[in-house]
Amino acid sequence: MAVERVLSGMRPTGNLHLGHYHGVLKNWLKLQHEHECLFFVADWHALTTHYDTPEIIEESVWEMVIDWLAAGVDPANATIFIQSRVPEHAELFTLLSMMTPLGWLERVPTYKDQQEKLASKDLSTYGFLGYPLLQSADILIYNATQVPVGEDQVPHIEFTREIARRFNHIYGREPGFEEKAAAAIKKLGGKLGALYQEARTRYQETGDEEALESAQALIEEHQGLSLGDRERLLGFLEGGGKMILVEPEAKLTPASKMPGLDGQKMSKSYNNTISLRESPEDVTKKIKTMPTDPARVRRTDPGDPAKCPVWQLHEVYSSDSTKDWVQQGCKSAGIGCIECKQPVIDAVLAELRPIQERAAQYAEDPTLVKNIVADGCEKARKLARETMREVREVMGLNYS
Repeated sequence: MAVERVLSGMRPTGNLHLGHYHGVLKNWLKLQHEHECLFFVADWHALTTHYDTPEIIEESVWEMVIDWLAAGVDPANATIFIQSRVPEHAELFTLLSMMTPLGWLERVPTYKDQQEKLASKDLSTYGFLGYPLLQSADILIYNATQVPVGEDQVPHIEFTREIARRFNHIYGREPGFEEKAAAAIKKLGGKLGALYQEARTRYQETGDEEALESAQALIEEHQGLSLGDRERLLGFLEGGGKMILVEPEAKLTPASKMPGLDGQKMSKSYNNTISLRESPEDVTKKIKTMPTDPARVRRTDPGDPAKCPVWQLHEVYSSDSTKDWVQQGCKSAGIGCIECKQPVIDAVLAELRPIQERAAQYAEDPTLVKNIVADGCEKARKLARETMREVREVMGLNYS
């Protein structure tokens, strides 16, 4: 089968907090050991909503990379880069915009949602309307096969698949495509060529997914095929033209269980966060001053953990025995709220300690961080250039 390549990015718009760690970074740490991974700082995306405060983006870019590295993203296992350092993203975005129907952009669900949420900003801009297409360019330029997203972002991946399909349909029909595909089948040899033809017939006549997968594996494993022939055979297999842009799959991210200090989802907009580099004193103070069950006015009043934001943190951080202690102690007024908060404080500090130690080392060595990103940008740009060479060719733009 084709190489599984994962792509994911984050907008640099402020300090990363425990919500980011539990919702995104822990998933990245797992994925980097399972697939080829590219993780990027989406600075152009940040400009779609923060175009009037670029200083926030500038400050956050390097700090965010330090947070990633401190959390355990390993440059030996993942490519870390900055979107704007790979200008091919903008080139593909521009070329895709030539064939993207306006209605497709206007119907992306998050377009209206975000405009309503950020009503204080003027988001009636071309960049904001086009950001799902820029997102598509980010994905398609690396032939990413999987994009980790939450439920709300699935429509963006579906949009990207439609863009890839439309592009391949319009530009994948190179002159003499069938003849070139037939010549490529011959290169497989008699036995493999016959297997390919049989699988193609089964897939096109009955929609047999197993036949499709076995033929795709056969193409990928064959050493003697050029990249162009491989793509012709993949496109011919599905009844289309040459496959230039790969349709990605949405890889659903486990929902973050990280509540904020007020019981709502942890988010900067709710001002209820604990940042990854928050001092132990501030973490302690924030948790100690968290609201609790309103019924517990006095120490002797019994409470109900289900009505207390602190209990939600126990659900993330505490062992079963600690949770039993909280349930019994709270309901019987056997423990006070400050006592109840202490195991959470200890657990959060224990989680942050190694992250903060590594962050301090990277913060002291900005050259190392910049070198990691420079290497990542170089690797990413090499892949992006390969895709753009082919895109320009099929669009008739490589004039000699």
